[in-house]
Amino acid sequence: MLGFLTRRLASLLATAFLASVIVFVVLEVLPGDPALLMLGTEARPDTLAALRAEMNLDRPPVERYFLWLGGFLTGDLGTSHTYNVPVAGLIGDRLAVTLPLTLMALVLSTLLAVPLGFLAATRRNRAGDYAVMAFSQLGVAIPNFWFGIVLTLVFSVTLGWFSSGGFPGWEGGLGPGLKALVLPATALALTEAAILTRVTRSAVLETLEEDYVRTARAKGLSPAQVMGRHVLRNALVPIMTIVGLQFGFLVAGAIVVENVFYLPGLGRLLYQAVNQRDLIVVRDVVVLITILVVAANFTVDLLYALVDPRPKEGRG
Repeated sequence: MLGFLTRRLASLLATAFLASVIVFVVLEVLPGDPALLMLGTEARPDTLAALRAEMNLDRPPVERYFLWLGGFLTGDLGTSHTYNVPVAGLIGDRLAVTLPLTLMALVLSTLLAVPLGFLAATRRNRAGDYAVMAFSQLGVAIPNFWFGIVLTLVFSVTLGWFSSGGFPGWEGGLGPGLKALVLPATALALTEAAILTRVTRSAVLETLEEDYVRTARAKGLSPAQVMGRHVLRNALVPIMTIVGLQFGFLVAGAIVVENVFYLPGLGRLLYQAVNQRDLIVVRDVVVLITILVVAANFTVDLLYALVDPRPKEGRG
């Protein structure tokens, strides 16, 4: 078990390090002077020189990378040129919106998709299966920001059950904060639920064809016992894989959905930083999102060790 965790953790760290190198190099090879790009062509020479010194642009690229990496590891992410506040605090405030939004969407997607996938698999080529697959096809074809607009028109404009956008902050209480995230989380979840439903259906159908399932039925186990003891656990492995990948898709999808609902999250911060050419914020946010995705995949690997017996046999 320890060797398995060590290998996975080493892979996580290597991936995060490689991602930081790629992000730094990509921003380095962009044409033009980053300081001049941020301040504009009308900037005074002394102001431009001060910003270049603040961004360490007067130092060699390799030295700049390790200075930035050391600051990232210690929590010193620099100062945002646009907001004139520490980037670490800025990202922390926005992360307090994006993480609950992403986790809520992931939970909604899983709670919707897994039962529907099991329903479609157990009623293969019948009305229930066709209805679930129609929902899945519709969800894959329609983008999440369109779902967000429709949800706003129905539940905000027409029914008035939710606000059309904005976030009251967690200071006002857990209830109002979660209520403000319901519509954007639902918009994010519907598309991912459609994909996860198809994967769940395929995983369950494949598991139902295994010899040990036929043996369990021959022993006289009820359908509920067969599904609970034998099908569910083995079908969870591909389902967990997709759930882990969907965490990254949801974080990326939040960039669009947060702008639709005017949520002060990490995605909206990245969008604003790109528009305002705040390269310090762009670099830190992109690397942080990458680390979140890699950490989610690492968590899925840990769950494999609990659900799937095969990695344990390999470690033995």
